[in-house]
Amino acid sequence: MIFPPVDLAEPDGLLAYGGDLSPDRLLLAYSEGIFPWYNEPPILWWCPDPRFVLFPDELKISASMKQVLKKGLFTFTINKDFRGVIRGCKDSPRPGQDGTWITPDVEKAYTALHEAGYAHSIECWQHDKLVGGFYGVQIGDCFFGESMFARVSNASKAAFITFVKYAAEQGLEMIDCQVYTAHLASLGARMIAREDFLGIIKKSQ
Repeated sequence: MIFPPVDLAEPDGLLAYGGDLSPDRLLLAYSEGIFPWYNEPPILWWCPDPRFVLFPDELKISASMKQVLKKGLFTFTINKDFRGVIRGCKDSPRPGQDGTWITPDVEKAYTALHEAGYAHSIECWQHDKLVGGFYGVQIGDCFFGESMFARVSNASKAAFITFVKYAAEQGLEMIDCQVYTAHLASLGARMIAREDFLGIIKKSQ
């Protein structure tokens, strides 16, 4: 159960296909900076260069988001409702995408990783209802973000900001955001070379 060297990846980051989503294979993938992303079988494994990441001490919070957080519109928990978060991500419409990549097999696989203590969620609540959140996988001092959702405005952004602050307190070195989005760039995420990305992962394990 091995992956090809990441420098053999295609220009778009595609490295390999096939295999399964067993906990052992997923943990091996993340430990080597590789993640699965596909709409239908076979499973596609990616390791793009450059890589889009956020360092907790580089978090940017806009004045408007500071006001949102100050108003106390939301409450947050960690690992209280992982199943609810991954289901929320699965059911959220994605602009420009036909459906979601979170298939029943993906949901089952990451739930198993959560039960094994590697996948984590942060929940955003409003009036005791789950209105947003995101989940990912932690290995060592690196967190590999997977997906987020929001049912009300600013819920996912507030959850992410809250998690990054928590990550900084816990000494996490880096949050992998995988590929560029303007949403995360506005929060301080930036591109780094894959070689540097892999070096941080190796050092933090």
